[in-house]
Amino acid sequence: MSQAENPDRLSADHEVTLEDVHALMGASTPHFALQLRVRIRALIKGLAADHPARVAGEREIARLNEIAYDGEVRGTAPEEGLPPLASLNASDSTLFAQDAGH
Repeated sequence: MSQAENPDRLSADHEVTLEDVHALMGASTPHFALQLRVRIRALIKGLAADHPARVAGEREIARLNEIAYDGEVRGTAPEEGLPPLASLNASDSTLFAQDAGH
């Protein structure tokens, strides 16, 4: 997954919809959370604060931040004697420096 966007969504005359936000939310896993966060933020940045797509996008950005930093628990616990893999540390600002302008 990259931060490249669907060209149709980038056209000046495209009106952002809830479906646009939902389309990006579909692939939201801890592995892709940070890339999706950037794409959703760019998609909704020009919308009014009360626009339904912006409200849904901001809610999804908060969820993506949570799963990016804390991971997502699925399935069974790790095998006995094996430690779980560490998640990103939310205080490590160097991981997100490239994202600061978005």
